[in-house]
Amino acid sequence: MNRVIKRLILSTTVLCAVATQAQTPQENSGAKSVVTAVRAYRVAHEGQIISEFVRLLSVPDVASDATNIARNATLIQSMLEARGFHVELLPTAEGRGPVVFGELDAQGAKHTILFYAHYDGQPVDPSKWIDTRPFVPALRTDSIDAGGKLIPFPDQPDSYKDNWRIYARAAADDKAPIIGVMTAVDALKANNIPIAVNLKVIFEGEEEDSSPHLEATVDAHKNLFKGDALITADGPIDQSGRPLVFFGNRGVISVRITVFGPLHPLHSGHYGNWAPNPAMRLAQLLASMKDADGHVLVAGFYDNVIPLGAAERKAIAEAPNNDALLLRAFGLAAPDGAGKSLLELLNEPSLNIDGMESGWTGAQGKTIIPDEATASLDMRLVKNAGPEQEFDALVAHVRKQGYYVIDREPTMAERLKYARIAEVTHDHGYPSTRTAMDLPVSVALMRAVDEGAGEPAVKLPLLGGSVPMYIFADLGLPVIGVPIANFDDNQHSPNENLRVGNLWKGMEIYANILAGLEWK
Repeated sequence: MNRVIKRLILSTTVLCAVATQAQTPQENSGAKSVVTAVRAYRVAHEGQIISEFVRLLSVPDVASDATNIARNATLIQSMLEARGFHVELLPTAEGRGPVVFGELDAQGAKHTILFYAHYDGQPVDPSKWIDTRPFVPALRTDSIDAGGKLIPFPDQPDSYKDNWRIYARAAADDKAPIIGVMTAVDALKANNIPIAVNLKVIFEGEEEDSSPHLEATVDAHKNLFKGDALITADGPIDQSGRPLVFFGNRGVISVRITVFGPLHPLHSGHYGNWAPNPAMRLAQLLASMKDADGHVLVAGFYDNVIPLGAAERKAIAEAPNNDALLLRAFGLAAPDGAGKSLLELLNEPSLNIDGMESGWTGAQGKTIIPDEATASLDMRLVKNAGPEQEFDALVAHVRKQGYYVIDREPTMAERLKYARIAEVTHDHGYPSTRTAMDLPVSVALMRAVDEGAGEPAVKLPLLGGSVPMYIFADLGLPVIGVPIANFDDNQHSPNENLRVGNLWKGMEIYANILAGLEWK
């Protein structure tokens, strides 16, 4: 067992302790009939539900794999049509995965809810998966880190245990809510429980590739996306194990910085102390961007951030503080942030170094001065701090450190003229969204989730991750998040998994939203 896996096991074992703090569900009487009926349906159909889930997980779903992404879309279309949805596959540019749009009208409904999830998953490295393969779903009696053993998928009613885990790419991020909402519809129909809202579903196939075509697709079909609110299902629940309702997503922009040195690597003995070292200069440049507490030093970085309102501050104060447990889980003595909590810091923009590359290390290490050094960064954005604005501030900071900034490799003439050259580029990025927590639909949705979960959900103004929900907010839709995946799901990593009990709870929450969401 290598050192990385040992660390992962230690980390997740400790994280599991956080989940034990989750409150024991106490069903609210107003939703008890819905929850009880959905649970009874699920118990009688567990094998069927998991079989359909496994079928969907078995189709490779990396966004760049156009053939298999199309297979995913076609399969989801058939699943929706079998449930009475009217479905359209909305094409995207470059022949990539279509947006699956489905519509299910409810007789007499006063409101229309849109439900967003994505069916693509992160790229995979099968060699990093332990005893399983990314697109061959496997069942374990618990998480790998808790010693879970591989077992066959049973098909007997009432046979799946809550702590069992399904291992497959996209099991948690983001195919679980797709199955969760469709099986919630099944359970309501089977029990003759009316659906109280018109339901539109939007399942995207490029989210893990920064959703390059979603905005254009939505703009081309704006008439389809009319409604009263949008629920995004992306993300995990709270680390405490309690359900989560969140009212915003960070935006994001990814940046690449390359600092140039000699035309080719030089012998460090012959040219050290004389030839500028791009790796050292890049390190110094990056270090100039933050202070010792992690506060970003780029001028103007925080200038346009909108302060939290009273409802948002109250929500953070009432949410579980998991910081101490998370420090222990991650093997950290102290966090950044100058004393602010994790939940407070998630509501500020951030600047993060994703990785650095220059020369060679380890067994391939060479005593050289590298020819260039590159860093990949991401900036997570909050409301009113847009991607281009923050990128421009970063470029101005690089220039302030004495660099000639370009967006390509330098010419020979530029190399001979400028002592410090940096190539700085970015992806398209997208802004943050934030919905007011005191809107009538916000209050109604929080109540529906609490009732469906049988316990108070954690309510937060912002989720740390990024999803392009600004596209729907720009249409005037309040965007609210209701995820169901376990927080220790190895999202974006090898050995991604879904805790079975989270799918069952998600069905009950989604069913109660569909059956009981009402506001004036």
